[in-house]
Formats: sequence, structure tokens, C-alpha cells
Amino acid sequence: MGALLALIIVALILGLIGYGASARIVRQFERGVVFRFGKVHGPPREPGFVWIAPFVDQMRKVNVQIVTLPIPAQDGITRDNVTVRVDAVVYFRVHDPVEAVVEVQDYEFAVSQVAQTSLRSIIGKSELDDLLSNRETLNQGLELMIDSPAVGWGIEIDRVEIKDVALPETMKRSMSRQAEAERERRSRIITADGELQASHKLAAAASTMSETPAALQLRLLQTIVEVAAEKNSTVVLPFPVELLRFLEHASEKPAAPAASATPPAPPPTPPPTPEVEPATSDVNGVRQLPAPPQPPRP
Repeated sequence: MGALLALIIVALILGLIGYGASARIVRQFERGVVFRFGKVHGPPREPGFVWIAPFVDQMRKVNVQIVTLPIPAQDGITRDNVTVRVDAVVYFRVHDPVEAVVEVQDYEFAVSQVAQTSLRSIIGKSELDDLLSNRETLNQGLELMIDSPAVGWGIEIDRVEIKDVALPETMKRSMSRQAEAERERRSRIITADGELQASHKLAAAASTMSETPAALQLRLLQTIVEVAAEKNSTVVLPFPVELLRFLEHASEKPAAPAASATPPAPPPTPPPTPEVEPATSDVNGVRQLPAPPQPPRP
């Protein structure tokens, strides 16, 4: 009896050990890949309580949830020769657990490396304006580049998003000046359009008022009322419009030349005539010149 009891106890212990070695629990977001003697045995195990052969089978659990994988920032030069630093994020999931375990050693590391190389390639093929404003197209292109090798690994790329584009400080200042100049241009265009429309309206109003003088007089009275507002020290004196028109017509006639008030200048005085000594005449009536003076003798 003692030997039989010991045999039963040993059998129970071995049964408990075998039960513990063969029983597995697979969670809802996991799939179990069973290897028998190192070879894949059957399809992946579904969630729940799973039995495997003890000491013969090995099971590896694979997470089938969507994995968020950040891509480290990559430095690159765009097609228009601008140095940028771009980072992104990849969302993927395992759709074939067997291929994800058998075809690649570490599928997360493999997806990360492919994403980094693809991101650098996208930077070199794109321009700066595309990286800043046309990210949707770049995201689709980056997703296709990553998805091509990932399909053979049993990986499904859900989507890829470019998170941030870091620019040099000099480029930031240049873009700020460009944006400021663009806003200034728009402001001037809007101001010019407003002045053009206002000039058209004023020309139409002036044409209408010129046909009706009473309207011009009413406009003058309205202007006086607007100027003479409350707490205003400006004094306004109305001036008849008819008098303005009379002065305008009078200014168009040629003005008569005005008489000079300055008296006429006296005639110039002739220069004085030098005095000439009277000539002497001889007896015969011949004119003789006076003799020159003789120098005194010593």
C-alpha cells in the first residue's frame, strides 16, 4: 500500500507539471504562434485558453494592436537646397503573426529603419513649400515607401504622419520678411482698390450735383452741420456758391496791362566838351596856332 500511494503521488505531481507546461492563456489582443520541434505547427492560436504538447511545443505571442512608432528626426537637404530637420510617426499593425515572427528578426526595429531611410528620401525629393503646406501628399508617398517591404513581413502600415519641420534661423527670418512683404502688398492693393472705388463714386456724385445746383447747396449745408458738431471750436462761414462761380468766370478773362507808376527817367547828360584856346590870325587872314611854351633857360 505504501508503494502504491507513493506512485499515485508521483503521478499527480507529474500531471500538475505537465498541466502547467501545456496550458497557455492568450489575451484578446494577442495571437499565439506554436513551434513544434522548431517548426511552425498549425495556424496561430486564437485568444483564450490554449493547450500545447508539454516539452515538445513552444508558443510565441504576437501583439496585433496598432503600434505607434516615432521616427527620430532626420537631417536632409530639400530639392531647393534648404537644410531641414524632419521627424514623423508611423502607425502599423501585424496582420500575419507567422510572417512577422518567421520572416524578420525584429519587425519593430525593421519598420523603424525603413521609415528613417524613406523619410530622408522624401526630404531630398521634395521642396520646402511642399514640406510646409503639402504634407498630405508627402504622407501618402512615405506610407507607400514603407509599406512595400513591410508587406512581406506580415506588417500592415495604417498611416504615416510628418510631425515637425525644423528650419534654420536664417531661413525663419527670411520667411518672416517675405510674409511681411506679402501682407504689405495686400494692404496696399486693398487701399488702392478702395480709393479707386471711392473716386468713381465721387465722380458720379459730382456729375449728379452739377446737374442740380440745389443738391450742391444742400451738401454744403450738411458739411457745415458736420463741422459744427458738439464740443467743436471751429468757426465755419458759408460762402455763396454763385459768387464762387462768378469769380471763376471772371478769372478766365484776360487782365488789362496795368499803368506804370514809376516816372520816366531823365535823358542822359552829354559828356563835357574840352575847352580849346582861341586861334590867332595874322594880318593876311591866315589862321595860326599858338606857339608851344618854351622851357626856361638856366
